[in-house]
Amino acid sequence: MPSSAPVSRPDAHSPLAQWLTYLESIHGRPIDMGLERVRTVAQRLGLELDAVTIVVGGTNGKGSTCAMLESILLAAGYKVGLYTSPHLLDFNERARINGEPASDAALTEQFAAVDEARGDISLTYFELTTLAILRLFARSGLDVAILEVGLGGRLDAVNIVDADCAIVTSVDLDHVEWLGNDREKIGWEKAHIYRAGKPAICADPVPPQSLLDHAASIGADLWRFGRDYNYSGDKQQWSYGGRGQRRNALAYPALRGANQLLNASAALAALEALRERLPVPQQAVRLGLLQVQLPGRFQILPGRPTVILDVAHNPHAAAVLADNLDNMGFHPYTHAVFGMLNDKDIDGVIAKLGDRVDHWHCAGLPGPRGLSGEALAARLRAHGVKEDKESSVQAHADPAAAFAAAQGRAGEGDRILVFGSFLTVAGVLASMRAAKAARAG
Repeated sequence: MPSSAPVSRPDAHSPLAQWLTYLESIHGRPIDMGLERVRTVAQRLGLELDAVTIVVGGTNGKGSTCAMLESILLAAGYKVGLYTSPHLLDFNERARINGEPASDAALTEQFAAVDEARGDISLTYFELTTLAILRLFARSGLDVAILEVGLGGRLDAVNIVDADCAIVTSVDLDHVEWLGNDREKIGWEKAHIYRAGKPAICADPVPPQSLLDHAASIGADLWRFGRDYNYSGDKQQWSYGGRGQRRNALAYPALRGANQLLNASAALAALEALRERLPVPQQAVRLGLLQVQLPGRFQILPGRPTVILDVAHNPHAAAVLADNLDNMGFHPYTHAVFGMLNDKDIDGVIAKLGDRVDHWHCAGLPGPRGLSGEALAARLRAHGVKEDKESSVQAHADPAAAFAAAQGRAGEGDRILVFGSFLTVAGVLASMRAAKAARAG
């Protein structure tokens, strides 16, 4: 969040942590929608991506779709850049080149270049870091750049890039204070990543009319799930069918969850639409799907009790999470480490998952948007969550404390679900990393 005191300007050789603190301090608001400032600085930088670009937006499923595209294209031998946000543990996760996070030095060099070019133009943390990562990609000799939209689409900094192909994974309610309070308004915002005459993939099975209308009005080449491409499958394997391409006998993606075939088929539709420029053999698709990894998306950790990490933070994602939990098999008790930001639909999330959890460990989250553990526990009680011999609600200062309490209570056959925010999952992962380092030390 913005700092009240000015932070001295670092240089290209300053530590990454110093740069990130500085970038948080230079703009009055953490989110400031609009492209005019970003475009001006991009022009000053002469910023141009020579790579084939795929932009991915949507309420849920963006990260999974990006990860599958990256994994498949790497398996096909392309040099791939992937930009995603937010990160879980290290900022470097946001910029990957050939599957490896960018180095501190590569990032700080670009931060310095963008900060110099902006002059007296104020940029948010997200805007400046987006420009820096795009500049890094432009200088890396990429074949393909995969860019995840941060928020919405129309006014997101990523949308200064004219994508060769754009994907909208899903449209549901989230960030309503910025994007609107119904699917039609949100769909209209997200549809603005589409470009005239370019492939525009829509993976939402029931897209808002506003998205369809915008795609038609600009002359985008709209690929709709269920009309232009589809998938089918049994317990062993699945198949993709597009406008002119079939891919049969595919392994299920390594990412768990019933919704992942929807994301995978959107990725394959994008690759079909781009196949003249980016041919991808069948073996690369198979290998890419088998090898794809994405922390925090129904991620099940090895060991007992079972620990599940999921960044689900809106009702749509919570409903998918509930289905995935139901498909896991029997566990005597489910313990939830639950932390949410105060601008999310907390009651909607609780409604989807309330009866799947026996013991709630409510974690406070940092920052002005963070909700305290006590406030979250009060929301659960107001929702009618039971507290008796078999169920409980407890409040904790932070995710690490909540996770420690859940571990102390869970039996070997139980499961611990960590969810509600990127910050909740990140807090638990950080505590696990610290514990591992302490054991090693």
